[in-house]
Amino acid sequence: MPAYILRRLLLMVPTLLGVLLINFAVIQFVPGGPVEQLMSQMSSKDNAMGSGQGRRALTPAQVDEIKALYGFDKPAPERFWQMLRQYAQFDLGQSFMQRKGVWELIKEKLPVSITLGLWTFFISYLVAVPLGIAKAVRAGSRFDFVTTLLILVGYAIPGFVLGVALLVIFGGQLQWFPLRGLTSANWAELSWGARIVDYLWHIVLPVTAMVAGSFAVTAMLTKNAFLEEIRKQYVLTARAKGLSERQVLYRHVLRNALIPIVTGFPAAFIGAFFTGSLLIETLFSLDGLGLLSYESVMRRDYPVVLGTLYLFTLIGLATKLISDLCYVWVDPRVKFD
Repeated sequence: MPAYILRRLLLMVPTLLGVLLINFAVIQFVPGGPVEQLMSQMSSKDNAMGSGQGRRALTPAQVDEIKALYGFDKPAPERFWQMLRQYAQFDLGQSFMQRKGVWELIKEKLPVSITLGLWTFFISYLVAVPLGIAKAVRAGSRFDFVTTLLILVGYAIPGFVLGVALLVIFGGQLQWFPLRGLTSANWAELSWGARIVDYLWHIVLPVTAMVAGSFAVTAMLTKNAFLEEIRKQYVLTARAKGLSERQVLYRHVLRNALIPIVTGFPAAFIGAFFTGSLLIETLFSLDGLGLLSYESVMRRDYPVVLGTLYLFTLIGLATKLISDLCYVWVDPRVKFD
């Protein structure tokens, strides 16, 4: 096991370097970078102050000063190597546009993403696992057919499309729920009970949009795992010994059927924070990591783009390793040797 963990950790290094290298190379060819944007703003300001004398170009000295301001006066390989040295020390740099440290921005936006992620994760599993068990026990019944149809419909509808529909119907036409934000403008003036109600009132629509499709895979996986275990010989033996159906299901079948579900917990838990929240946060104007990433890409704020990418990739690689190790913890028959 230690040798396997060491190999996986060593493999993370080239994987992480490859992701950063590819994205850094792509950024070099993207038009409208921070240098071009600032040059355009300065030219427009000069034009406005020039009494209509036409658009004036910046001098070469001004252009060099702007490039030095953002660090683009150095060759790309040197900038990439400098970025790697900073990332090795977990220094994600400074935002071009917001003049703040990337770590500081991430800390500011993280609570919103954690809120959405925790609600999505727990609601998905609390609904999906019991539903999958009920579907397996009633396999082939009308309940199984109807729930499967509803699950597939929810899975087929993208979360962004569902979010738009929820906003239009329940936020716009019926006006039952707010259209944006996690809290009301007067949230600080409310009592604690009113704050909780206000918070829950705001997260209903975004959490519903994220949960609708996320629990479909878990529910069907739970059902199929239960059906596979129910057909095995040890279940017939347990029933022949006189155990009740409840004892057979929850003492023997549940333990083995939940192996693929439990081993997927780490990836699902982390993925709930960073996967699929981009469009939802943008749609509902929630100031989280997803919206931060989107705005950084649109504004060409490269330190934030690459910094968040580095963090997300590192978390994803570590989560994948934890998920694989969970197989050994849950099922001792698995041997990585």
